[in-house]
Amino acid sequence: MATLDKEIFALEVGNHELVKLAYDAYLANSRSSHAKTLKRGEVSGGGKKPWKQKGTGRARFGSTRNPIWRHGGIAGGRTGEENFKKKLSRESKKLAVRQALSLKNADKAIVVLDGKEKLTGKTKDAVKILKDLKLEGKNVLAVCAEKTPELLRSTNNLSNVKLVRATYLNVFDIMNADAIVFGEAGLKAASEWLLKKEAK
Repeated sequence: MATLDKEIFALEVGNHELVKLAYDAYLANSRSSHAKTLKRGEVSGGGKKPWKQKGTGRARFGSTRNPIWRHGGIAGGRTGEENFKKKLSRESKKLAVRQALSLKNADKAIVVLDGKEKLTGKTKDAVKILKDLKLEGKNVLAVCAEKTPELLRSTNNLSNVKLVRATYLNVFDIMNADAIVFGEAGLKAASEWLLKKEAK
């Protein structure tokens, strides 16, 4: 049975600030910026002055495209070019992942397969493994070293299972999973990646 590295799965997490930052950064970096509003110069119509300048008793207006008019342009609206991205250093991301894994391990939500389980590419094999682990119906994050065709075919039809390569582990997936299942190769790859020092 593989042992869990204490530097990854047994950290003392004094507060959840870094985990929260990494979680928010994942959501922000996944956010697209497609919303766009029409400015005063982009709204159709308004070429003619709605009424003469003086003598009507009403306020003067030069165009119906004025932002305070109904169907007028939008002042200070979305341009479609907003940048919502949040940056964290690679070392900070890795530390956040290690802290998240430590929190899940403290909740006894980490499972390491012993290598006897074999996947032939059939969904029923994966279902049997989940049943044996008593993880039926739970949100499972399956961590592997490489996404092989057998792994993909076995898990693609399981809506509650997300397959991820060890080097693509992130705080969002970890914190939203009810259980995190590592294969032996996946655990080794994750450990090597998370403990590798980044070049300055």
